[in-house]
Amino acid sequence: MTIPMQAAIRIGRHAVTNQIKGGKYPLVLMLEPLLRCNLACKGCGKIDYPDAILNRRLSFEQCMAAIDDCGAPAVSIAGGEPLLHRDMPRIVEGYIAKKKFVILCTNALLLKKKIDDYKPSPFFTWSIHLDGDRQMHDAAVSQDGVYETAVEAIHLARDRGFRTQVNCTVFNDADPTRLAAFLDHMASLDVEVTISPGYAYERAADQEHFLNREKTRTLFRDLFRKGRGGKAWKFTNSPLFLDFLAGNRSYECTPWSMPLRTVFGWQKPCYLVGEGYVESFAELMEGTDWEDYGVGKYEKCANCMVHCGFEGTAAADSMRRPFEFLKVALRGVRTEGPMAPDIDLSRQRPASDVHSSHVERELEKIRIEDPEGYRRATRAA
Repeated sequence: MTIPMQAAIRIGRHAVTNQIKGGKYPLVLMLEPLLRCNLACKGCGKIDYPDAILNRRLSFEQCMAAIDDCGAPAVSIAGGEPLLHRDMPRIVEGYIAKKKFVILCTNALLLKKKIDDYKPSPFFTWSIHLDGDRQMHDAAVSQDGVYETAVEAIHLARDRGFRTQVNCTVFNDADPTRLAAFLDHMASLDVEVTISPGYAYERAADQEHFLNREKTRTLFRDLFRKGRGGKAWKFTNSPLFLDFLAGNRSYECTPWSMPLRTVFGWQKPCYLVGEGYVESFAELMEGTDWEDYGVGKYEKCANCMVHCGFEGTAAADSMRRPFEFLKVALRGVRTEGPMAPDIDLSRQRPASDVHSSHVERELEKIRIEDPEGYRRATRAA
């Protein structure tokens, strides 16, 4: 990932120091300060909540406390659509003042209106959501015209001096040739891409277009084959993570490397699987039965190969085996030959449906703490 030198040094020092110490440590705080969004993407499981929950916001103080508690050197702010949060400029400035590397994720619909609220910084990056070319992306977000708005936002942000990247989620109907052409276009704009297969959120309206592990490995092999092992394009992802996507490595996830703080609290066990919420980061780390989760251990994790679960593994592997990292970085991802053995799923425990109970508890909490807001949201529904 080609991030500015000062930010890279701080992140690298954090990773190396904690790797030497051993134990579990976060690399990136995943922050969802709200779940409200101005799109209704069919693959999203984070917008189908009662209005009383969608109206919730993490305060500036809660956002600052989250980074202090977990100690991560970087924060990725998502949602929902974070530009809907009225305190977002202040939150970004607060993190930058702490010398944290901030990635602000947006669908870009509000970026032109809001961009003057932000200032370029070596610690700040716009991450604009684009799931492929015009047809692919507008279908993924269930609204025409969003692709053009996002591309215009990329040009605007770069013209204003902001570091800008693209966040691309890939689904099972992705065509490798068209996806390669999209990456060619991003490379022609000198824009880096964070790429990842989608994850099947339980509440997502469309459950038919998520990738399983076999399709993920085949799709990314076909894709990287069209781009010199991926070297034709600029990715923020670790080369070892890309190599994993193409089936060349058997990784287990590192769920604590990118912990999630959301309006519900700290989500157990990870950004993608919601099995409960706790009030503090310490309780998340000490009170989560980590061995109960992961591919081969839990049915909900069976098809996951998403960056927020496996980039931490790739990062740790690159520190243990730097020559492996350099080999893939220089030669590109291998696209021929046998794939690495995948993880055995035969002994995984069955999935538990616990989501509705979390929603009920949060609604009761809102009813007690903010009865007027609860009544307004209930009347609006």
